[in-house]
Amino acid sequence: MNIGEASRLSGLPPKTLRYYEEVGLVTPARSTNGYRNYRERDVHMLRFLQRSRSLGFSIEEARRLLALYADENRKSEDVKRLASRRMAEIDRKIAELKSLRRVLVDLTEQCQGGGGPDCPILEEIAGRADA
Repeated sequence: MNIGEASRLSGLPPKTLRYYEEVGLVTPARSTNGYRNYRERDVHMLRFLQRSRSLGFSIEEARRLLALYADENRKSEDVKRLASRRMAEIDRKIAELKSLRRVLVDLTEQCQGGGGPDCPILEEIAGRADA
């Protein structure tokens, strides 16, 4: 099937399919005229990649997951380790976002929001909160 059909079936834009080929995640066959010729297995791998990326795995992590998926002798502990690292990173980002939110809540509560020019939010961003 051509790239448009593979794109439709995988739910990924053609640009992403080309990128995944460029970085070696998928290798569609080429027809005599040079066009990509995706197989059902390629589409299955593209869906796998799409799902792993939607779970927050990086390209390199998705590459490792794809290799583990293809390895019948894999150890599930290797997959679990990757997923656990991803969860730890997500937890770290959540904590960081909560901290940022607390700061913004404090700043917006300090801001009068009236017609005057004084704005603690801008002062904090400018690094002059004590000014």
